[in-house]
Amino acid sequence: MGTAKYLLGKLGQLFITLLLVLSLAFLLFRVWQPGDPVTTYAKATGAHFSAEQLDAIRHEWGLDVPLPQQYVTYMKQMLTFNFGVSTILSPGTDVSSMFWTRMAKSAILITTATLASIAIGVLLGIYGGWKRKGAVDQGSMGTSMVLYAMPEFVLGMIFILIFAVGLHWFPVNRYESAIPATGLAHWGDVISHMALPWLTLTLAYVGEFYLVMRSSLLDVLGEEYIALARAKGVREKYVLRKHAVPNALLPTITLVALSFGFILSGVITVELVFSYPGVGKLSVEALDARDFAVLQATFIISVLAVLLANFSADLTYAYLDPRVRRA
Repeated sequence: MGTAKYLLGKLGQLFITLLLVLSLAFLLFRVWQPGDPVTTYAKATGAHFSAEQLDAIRHEWGLDVPLPQQYVTYMKQMLTFNFGVSTILSPGTDVSSMFWTRMAKSAILITTATLASIAIGVLLGIYGGWKRKGAVDQGSMGTSMVLYAMPEFVLGMIFILIFAVGLHWFPVNRYESAIPATGLAHWGDVISHMALPWLTLTLAYVGEFYLVMRSSLLDVLGEEYIALARAKGVREKYVLRKHAVPNALLPTITLVALSFGFILSGVITVELVFSYPGVGKLSVEALDARDFAVLQATFIISVLAVLLANFSADLTYAYLDPRVRRA
């Protein structure tokens, strides 16, 4: 009963938050944006439209009806993932297809880099906390502090200077070469183009996972049940594996969900630095072109991804720590 109540509560929070985010996006792109979207579109295209043509565009976009009616139509479209068509970047192209084409490239980069940074940071944090003040711990601590403090785009430009300009090991633009290869050569080409953005994102977030995991493990090692396990003669490796690490992982799970939003924002600057054609670069292109349909889609889906990541973290946390469900 407690588990069902906890799950329903979290689902309710997710639904309410989603409604608030969708309402905020409506106000942001329909009410609070400077100027009229149709006038902005006319200026961006550089074409001369008559008043009748502007009214026709306004009618086509559904902007000639009262705001409450616009809001109802907008909510129906958003809940069915109907984001309309691009008006400036690729006129007439379905925004959803544009977004998911770019998102497929970003998803590969974000997912693999996130998993790598979590694995490296957590494992180093466990070893550093267990072998405190050792050579690995001291080296990892200094490196983690530098990486944690360094912006992603600065780290990316350093890698470009070293590995692309200096050593000529990797290309720094596109998702693949101008003349695409086929078969295994194609995947090798994609990996070579993605190597530096991937390395940048991975190292940019290793530091925080290391610091949190190390700190959490040190706190757990000071608990009474760890001393009791040692007093009962449990071998040290089992104390670490069975008692210390599972409890020390709890704050890290929360950090993973919270970091997902920062990773999505970080991928924007990384994709710009490396000219990687993902959803982050698409967002900047849409902002420069004032293509509000594309901007609205990237904003909503990015926020939805963060909400789902936090929801998954809440469920995982409750599974690992039953006290959360009873709270």
